[in-house]
Amino acid sequence: MGILLTESAAAEAGAGVGMGMVSMIYIVVIFGAFYFFMFRPQKKEQKKIAVMLSALEIGDCVLTTSGFYGIIIDITDDTVIVEFGNNKNCRIPMKKSAITEVDKPEPVESRKEGKK
Repeated sequence: MGILLTESAAAEAGAGVGMGMVSMIYIVVIFGAFYFFMFRPQKKEQKKIAVMLSALEIGDCVLTTSGFYGIIIDITDDTVIVEFGNNKNCRIPMKKSAITEVDKPEPVESRKEGKK
């Protein structure tokens, strides 16, 4: 009788190991889904913003995080000086990270061709 109990206990233990493996696979799949739906798109967005900020040039029209539009008049390593409005005295230095959108000015030649 002791042998039968031992064999049945061994069968139950084997089934428990199999269930543990299935649970481990579910956990790995859930973490994989989190990576592809949350972390990966965020990294893509960060790369896109880094490319946008590295392509800044003097004369670009920018939108800041506070909602103001301005024109870049000077660029340093991590800051820019932005001129706001028609008043030439309103020049504010700010970090590049405060820029959310960049609008490149249209070349003069393409404006003339569009009017023809």
